[in-house]
Amino acid sequence: MPPTAPLTIATSSVQRLVKEEASYHRELEEQKKRVAKLESETGADEDGNREFLLKQEQRAADETKAVLPTLKQKIKDALAKLEQLIVEEGHKGSESNVEQLTAAKEAVSQAMTALREVS
Repeated sequence: MPPTAPLTIATSSVQRLVKEEASYHRELEEQKKRVAKLESETGADEDGNREFLLKQEQRAADETKAVLPTLKQKIKDALAKLEQLIVEEGHKGSESNVEQLTAAKEAVSQAMTALREVS
């Protein structure tokens, strides 16, 4: 079995980071909903646990927010590397792997969309 091409590895890396970023955004939205629900609850707090749960949910949301800037930078770095590899593959002319190039360009498009949505 031939070794995996650097272009394929870089493409997979960008795709994984974009999926990870989307996952963190979904998680953050769910955490915000849980915080809002806990904040809106009124009435007796029978076990005195609501305040503790609210702090825990807010802490989890803050930790998730803290991950996003680092992840954005990782996407930018991986994207730069992938774009460089696309150029190198393109210089090969007829020897270039069209399938890999197409997948790589699609990954670049997804990453650019993800970065615009985050900004």
